[in-house]
Amino acid sequence: MPALSSLRADCENCFGLCCVVPAFAASADFAITKPAGKACPNLREDSRCGIHDKLRTKGFTGCTVYDCFGAGQKVSQVTFDGEDWRKAPKTAKTMFAVFPVMRDLQELLYYLTEAAALPTSATIREHLAEMIDRTERMTLETPGVLRKTDVHTHRGAVNGLLLRASELARAVVPGKKKDRRGADLIGAKLKGANLRGALLRGAYLIGADLRGADLRQADVIGADLRDADIRGADLRDALFLIQSQLDAAKGDATTTLPESLSAPAHW
Repeated sequence: MPALSSLRADCENCFGLCCVVPAFAASADFAITKPAGKACPNLREDSRCGIHDKLRTKGFTGCTVYDCFGAGQKVSQVTFDGEDWRKAPKTAKTMFAVFPVMRDLQELLYYLTEAAALPTSATIREHLAEMIDRTERMTLETPGVLRKTDVHTHRGAVNGLLLRASELARAVVPGKKKDRRGADLIGAKLKGANLRGALLRGAYLIGADLRGADLRQADVIGADLRDADIRGADLRDALFLIQSQLDAAKGDATTTLPESLSAPAHW
């Protein structure tokens, strides 16, 4: 199984792809508008961000909550064997096209790896291992093959397994569990709520008050936690919680987190 640490960004070994490939518009998350495929003006020649330690104060909060799941270094060092798009401009177009595909595959690998590690996944662990191997092999394809990869179809197959892993993990929680999959919970008042074992996949929890809420064994894959207040919340065993969700939320020292994740510096 891949280590979760290998599925996180390693900017030291990337050619600044997240600062070039995505497009973003001037908003509360970004101070400027940048088209896809054009380098951010803050990207230095050494592929490092010139305002990395000031992103929030400079109006680039969106950059602080972005996670490539290790796609940047994999595309840079594996797919293109360390060939920098700046020094080899002919590779730029293909590299930029491959990056979002790789990011999606790496994200799926992250969730699959977490699912396989769950004690409750014993009955499906072999299937998870097979899907991890299949996905990993997809990430090691040539640039030409990667560009044509049907991630949408593959994601459908992966999601079926992830949902089964979620069901098995949440089944150990006694009583009826809340099903708020994809629910509009923007600004919801959920202070102290018992959301243990809840299905919150894809829920919109933007600005929600989750202070002191119990989110153990809650499935939060794809849940939007931007500006959600999770001070004092218990997220110890939250399923499929990722670092960028925490980076987007508002917590403090009383927020209980899984050992694999860490409290953002801005809390």
